[in-house]
Amino acid sequence: MGAVALGIFCLITSELLPVGLLTSVGAELGVSDGTAGLMVTVPGIVAAFCAPLVTVGSGRLDRRFVLVGLIALMAVANLVVALAPGFGVVLAARLLVGVGVGGFWAIAGGLAVRLVPERHVGRATALVFGGVPTASVLGVPAGTLLGELGGWRTAFAAVGGLGLLTLAALLLLLPPLPPTGRITFAQLPALLRRNRGVRAGVAVTFLMVTGQFAAYTFVRPILQDVSGVGAGFVSTLLLGYGAAGVAGNFLAGGRDAHRTLLAVGASLAVILALIATLSGAVAGTVLLLAWGLAFGGVGVSLQSWMIKAAPDEAEVSSSLMVAMFNLAIAAGAFSGGLVVDGISVPAAPLTGAALMGLAAVTVWVTSASRRARANVAAAPEPVLPAAAREGSAAEHR
Repeated sequence: MGAVALGIFCLITSELLPVGLLTSVGAELGVSDGTAGLMVTVPGIVAAFCAPLVTVGSGRLDRRFVLVGLIALMAVANLVVALAPGFGVVLAARLLVGVGVGGFWAIAGGLAVRLVPERHVGRATALVFGGVPTASVLGVPAGTLLGELGGWRTAFAAVGGLGLLTLAALLLLLPPLPPTGRITFAQLPALLRRNRGVRAGVAVTFLMVTGQFAAYTFVRPILQDVSGVGAGFVSTLLLGYGAAGVAGNFLAGGRDAHRTLLAVGASLAVILALIATLSGAVAGTVLLLAWGLAFGGVGVSLQSWMIKAAPDEAEVSSSLMVAMFNLAIAAGAFSGGLVVDGISVPAAPLTGAALMGLAAVTVWVTSASRRARANVAAAPEPVLPAAAREGSAAEHR
C-alpha cells in the first residue's frame, strides 16, 4: 500500500504543482493567471474521461503493470514541461499528466479491498489517500519553493524524476494484481442507474471538489491580494495547509463518510466565505490552516462512501468517483479563472463557498433519505386482528 500511496502522491503533486507556480509560468510564457490556470483545467478534464476508459481498456492486464505504465507516462510528461518552449507544449504535456492521474487513481482507489483484510480496509484507504494531502504538505510547497529558487522548469523536472523512482518502487513492492473480472462500459451507467448511494456520491464529489478548486487554484493571489501575505511566505503557508490536510485525512479515515462530509461541507462554506472577506495575514493564516484540515478528509471520505455504496463493484464505483473528481478539478479551475479575470480575486473563494454549501445540503438530504429507508425496512409488518385476517382471506377467495 505504501508504493501505491507514493504513486498517488506523485500524481497529485504533478497535477497540482502549477497552483504554486502560476505567476512564474505565466510571466515567462506571456499568459495571464487565468490562462495559466488551464494547466490545472486540462489534466482535470482528461483525467475525468480516462478514469473509466483506462479501467475498462485495461481489460485482463495485471493491474501492477498498468499502474507502472501510467506513472511512466506522468514522469515523461513532466520532463517535457520542463523543456517546453511555449505554453502550447506545456498544455499538451499536461494532457498526458491527466491520462496518468485518471487511470492510476481509478485503479488504485479500490485496491485496499484486495491488499488487506476487510477489518483494515478503512485504514488502508486512508493510507492510499494520504498521498493526496501529503502532496499538498510536501509536493506542492516543495515544488513552489524549488521553483522560487531554481525556476519553475526545475520544479517540473524534479517531479518527473520522482515519478521514475515511484515506478521502481511499484515494480519492486507491489504484488501481481490480476483483474478480478471483466469490466465493460455498460456497467458504468448501469451502476449509476440502480444505485442511489453511488449517484449521490458522484453529485457530492462534483459540488465539493469544484468548490475547492475554484478557490484553491488561485490560493496564491488570494493570500497576497486579500490577506496581504508577502510573496516569500506563501510556500511556507502552503506547507502548513498541507500538514493540516494530512491530519484531516487520517482523522476522517474509518469514520462515517456521510457525517464527515456534512461537517466538512458546512465548515468549508464558512471558511471560504471568510477568507474572501477578511483581510490581514493572521486571519488568512488561521483560515488557510482550517481550510486544509477540513478538506483533508474529503478524498478518503468520498472513497469510503463509494466502496460502501457498491462493495462488490469497487473498481467501477471508484472509476466513477475519480472521473467526477477530476472533472470537478477542471470545472473548479476553469470557473475560478473566469471569476478572477472577470470579477475579482475574492470572487473565487466566494464561488467555492456557495458550492460547498450546496454539497452540505446534498449530503444532509441523502443521509435523511437513507435513514428513512432504513427505518421502513426495519419496521415490523403490522399484525391484523383475527377478524380482519379472516375478512382479508375471504376477499382473496
